[in-house]
Amino acid sequence: MAGIYRLDFFVRPKDCFPTMDFRNLGLDPRVLRAVDDAGYTEPTPIQAAAIPVILSGRDLIGIAQTGTGKTAAFTLPLLTRLAAGHSSPGHIRTLVLAPTRELVVQIHDNVRDYARHLSLSVATVFGGVGEKPQIEALRRGADLVIATPGRLLDLMGRRYGNFSGIGHLVLDEADRMLDMGFLPAIRDVVRQLPRRRQTLLFSATLSREIEAVAGEFLQSPQSVEIGRRSNPAETVDQSVYEVPRHLKGAMLQQLLRDPALGMVLVFARMKHGADRIARRLEQHGVRTATLHSNRSQNQRLRALAEFKGGAVRVLVATDIAARGIDVDGITHVVNYDFPPAPEDYVHRIGRTGRAQAVGSAISLVSPDEADDLRALERFIRRTLPRRRLEGFDYSAPAPAATPDPQRGGRGGQGRPSGGAGPRRGPESRPATGGRTGGSSPRGGTFRPRRFR
Repeated sequence: MAGIYRLDFFVRPKDCFPTMDFRNLGLDPRVLRAVDDAGYTEPTPIQAAAIPVILSGRDLIGIAQTGTGKTAAFTLPLLTRLAAGHSSPGHIRTLVLAPTRELVVQIHDNVRDYARHLSLSVATVFGGVGEKPQIEALRRGADLVIATPGRLLDLMGRRYGNFSGIGHLVLDEADRMLDMGFLPAIRDVVRQLPRRRQTLLFSATLSREIEAVAGEFLQSPQSVEIGRRSNPAETVDQSVYEVPRHLKGAMLQQLLRDPALGMVLVFARMKHGADRIARRLEQHGVRTATLHSNRSQNQRLRALAEFKGGAVRVLVATDIAARGIDVDGITHVVNYDFPPAPEDYVHRIGRTGRAQAVGSAISLVSPDEADDLRALERFIRRTLPRRRLEGFDYSAPAPAATPDPQRGGRGGQGRPSGGAGPRRGPESRPATGGRTGGSSPRGGTFRPRRFR
């Protein structure tokens, strides 16, 4: 098929499907019951546009802003189609690929909620934990497997799992997977799947170049684009504080004195920078957790659980957390280090203002990041408002460097996370066939329980 797709739908969120109801979409009554249990009555634009297409069996490309319900857009119709079919012991019927273990967890949780009234089995495959439960789950077979490409390819290469009956393939956050270097692993996985299948590709951002590459996986897809390509969510108030790099820590601490910043996600570019920010906030009495690829799977799950549960007020993360964090109630996202890639900015701030809730995104921009800010503003076709923090001393000199016992070196005012200088790529590159990617609490299989 051609690499550039024609967009069959292009709609603005406020203008489309004003009277649509989930009951009009053709979903299984048991799925509708689970949707009702979750408190949802009206589908989001991407759900209203995508669900009928998926139920029809056509391939689909879905492009929509972060936080608009893309996961449910493919989960609900796929569960409906699976419920109408029959499971075969030892076989896998549907495969969902996602770039990070956090996103695998999020999809797993969504499937668990929406499949609670169905007798379907779901397995998760991901790196960072023991593989034995995952191997056993693949041997048993599952109606739906959610996986990261690296670990899945590793297990497939050792002939675990029967994928000959795959009827549906989902590439979630497809642009990120291809961007992160997963394309060779995805190709190797797809080669082992049946040619006759339904393939769905979802993302918040999808460049024309990525579309051309993704074209090899889909057959005559119908495309749905909600809102302008790569545009941040309209429910997020965005602002920029221009500040010398050495004063970013002090500015963050002063911002956090405002109780309106209730549940805050802070993004740093580098792992050691995230750790340093968290230590300094803790020293000033701010309960803080960290999330990045140097943390073990259990540490990452614990950090997310503490953040969700309110045990910590601030979660400091690298971009590994930008995909897959779906935490209700995040009031503010703070870009401590401004992202060099505009797409990463869109995904970062999409952690707040989700599902039509109002959120705020604050970017601390130092002079060496000015070019990145201008590139973002060209990308989103708007100028972000500049603000100044009342009572903040912008002229304070940089303090002398002091030893950082946690780093065994300069640390104190050495080069902060992601400061000026050569830029690095993503914090980790997946190796095809290696143990990489996302997670579910323990891996393996669950069968949804029926609620009384």
